[in-house]
Amino acid sequence: MLFDINIRKQLPSFSLDIRLQSDAQKLVLLGASGSGKSLTLQLIAGLLKPDGGHIRIGGETWFGNGCNLPARRRRAGLMFQDYALFPHLTVSQNIAFGVQAGWRNPAKRPSENVRRWLDLLQLEHVADRYPHEISGGQKQRTALARTLIVQPKLLLLDEPFSALDADLRRHTRRELLQLQQQSGIPMILITHDATDAEALGDEIRRIENGRLHGG
Repeated sequence: MLFDINIRKQLPSFSLDIRLQSDAQKLVLLGASGSGKSLTLQLIAGLLKPDGGHIRIGGETWFGNGCNLPARRRRAGLMFQDYALFPHLTVSQNIAFGVQAGWRNPAKRPSENVRRWLDLLQLEHVADRYPHEISGGQKQRTALARTLIVQPKLLLLDEPFSALDADLRRHTRRELLQLQQQSGIPMILITHDATDAEALGDEIRRIENGRLHGG
């Protein structure tokens, strides 16, 4: 079983209870704002600790039975909705930060690995620019490159197209599908957009009030 997830989290004003088993390589959680989508990804990634249950990905236990792997050891690539790019770093430095040891800024001259991702995502011409100097689509591809460069075991995407217009959404959906197929990395994507879900998901589960439906 690729995804075997049973987690609970009680917050002051919200209760999450997610029960999920799936072998889908591209799994989409579809739901409105406030339904618990982002919280679910943060729990899977290890940024927050569930109150109970288990998280097993590809047969490996990340949480449960006394185990709680740190986020870094889970190697789950989480791409945030706002992309979370560092404004003082160039595009190539932002990408390199994913594999940078420690907290020093990466060198401005990109490594061979970074150049590969710049080329793959067609970012070579903006490699030396800063986030405020590039388009929304370029920011999205920069964030995706930073996520993928670490070769994650699992790709977690939090509303990755929310800041893009309709034409760019269609284009980046195709790019993402191609990248996922090339890399073979399983993916959980959350969105409120049914079109995104249908275009990208092998399997779609609806999430409402912290509970999953369907499947």
